[in-house]
Amino acid sequence: MAKIFKHHDAKLGILNRCQITNSKNLFEGIDLGHQPPCSVLPNQKTIREPETFYPLRLMICPDSGLGQLDYVVDGKILFPTEYPYRPGISAPLRDHLNAISGETVATAGIPPKSLCVDVGSNDGTLLSFFKARGMKTLGVEPTNMAKVARKENKINTIQSFFTEVVAKQIVKKEGKAKVITFTNVFAHMAPLGEVMRGITSLLDNDGVFMSESQYLLDVFLGNQFDEIYHDHVRIYSLKSLVKLFSLYGMEVFDAKRVHTREGSIRIYAGWKGKHKVTDEVAKILKTEEDSGMFTEKGWEGFRARVKKSRDQFLDLAHEARRKGLKFVADSCPTRGVVLTNYYGLDRELLPYVSQIPGTEKVGKYMPGTHNPIVSNEIILKDKPDYIIILAWHYADYIIKNWRAKGVKAKFVIPLPDFQIVE
Repeated sequence: MAKIFKHHDAKLGILNRCQITNSKNLFEGIDLGHQPPCSVLPNQKTIREPETFYPLRLMICPDSGLGQLDYVVDGKILFPTEYPYRPGISAPLRDHLNAISGETVATAGIPPKSLCVDVGSNDGTLLSFFKARGMKTLGVEPTNMAKVARKENKINTIQSFFTEVVAKQIVKKEGKAKVITFTNVFAHMAPLGEVMRGITSLLDNDGVFMSESQYLLDVFLGNQFDEIYHDHVRIYSLKSLVKLFSLYGMEVFDAKRVHTREGSIRIYAGWKGKHKVTDEVAKILKTEEDSGMFTEKGWEGFRARVKKSRDQFLDLAHEARRKGLKFVADSCPTRGVVLTNYYGLDRELLPYVSQIPGTEKVGKYMPGTHNPIVSNEIILKDKPDYIIILAWHYADYIIKNWRAKGVKAKFVIPLPDFQIVE
């Protein structure tokens, strides 16, 4: 029977205890004010309707090493059925997911036709690579991306949130999983205990759990306040993951810092004693402790760096407006909503945000600031003076593409440090 820790299943609303240890020993990392959910994009019909804003404050538990929000928003609001995230449209992300599948198969040492379950599987891109490697695949995805996965990628997908009940249904029908993967999902689920009980019910005796998610150390060192949004109830350190899995009879046996999203943590976990623990786990744990990110003083420095970047950015934006220069944005990642709202980039300062044509976000509006999201073909016609790259973690790739098309604009990279690329 799966272990039950009642405090792991966070209730909606105020969260004032560490979700892993239940400790009240928390301090503020940064307060980003009240913001709208990032993925609830107003459309032509709803743009004049009221929006709900929720507190967005990151708290740090020095005991567990966890970063967590102090207010939990209902997942049904954050991940509506029309949730617009599609990893398959990004060439760099597709390459990354392909590499993950290869590494995971090698790490797990699993034979072909073994069951691989991806939770939060979106359009099935990751599972398509596992399938190409001979795995039996199954996705669990609560949004309509499940239909895209089934239709376009031919990936068997359950359209549901991942729960203990769903996990047991999979076991009954398909057997236990040799591999369970969570890519940029494990931090999103407020009912953490429900998810952990699902994992422990589904994972085979010698199976491997792989998670990759935004990493607290990179958020801290890289001034990445835009990685803090309501979808991410938790931002993990390796220290917090080691503590969490130990409570369920499992252990993190390997860990790796990766460059995705300008800094993520990839971990492999299994049942305690089933896999050799690599030296990398201890090395990363020491790096975390030495960084100062579990101290209040360390986060005071973080807040000062974020304020400096914001001031530099807004100085440029207001100067551009005074001079009548065209100041627009390209790319529309979820994290961009946090930046536009925290910086107060309304339509007067930022007339539009461009996005790859044909994607689900085009024709809608940025939550909160209501900047129109338009096809990026407008860049060639409009010839702006400045282009903000909201997906700044792909800045090199995006700038190279635009330069190849003859775009002469100056590119603004807002983070991790404000810079202008001539």
